[in-house]
Amino acid sequence: MSSDGEAAAMATPNGPGAAAVLSAGIGCFALAVLACVADKSPLVKGLMNFYRPTGPLSGVTTAAILIWLVSWGLLQYRWGKRNVPLARTCWIGFVLLLLGLVLTFPPVADLL
Repeated sequence: MSSDGEAAAMATPNGPGAAAVLSAGIGCFALAVLACVADKSPLVKGLMNFYRPTGPLSGVTTAAILIWLVSWGLLQYRWGKRNVPLARTCWIGFVLLLLGLVLTFPPVADLL
């Protein structure tokens, strides 16, 4: 027989947590991709220069934060009251985080 705490935990959907994890991975990957593109493309570099003393980094980080927040909001809206496959969602988020880390490593970014 289960206790009331276990029953409440089973009734709570995992969608909001999964949305937070996956959107964090999306935001990390977006930061790395935007940084690589802004580094290689003069057009994107100019578009990302929101604040002249910091250069394109100001736009890259601002855009990545917006992508993270929008993806979190959309996933939260879609998964807010549902249970989703948490293990798969966490693995996808972790892979996106690792790809973002690898893409910001200078030797890898220079190969692109």
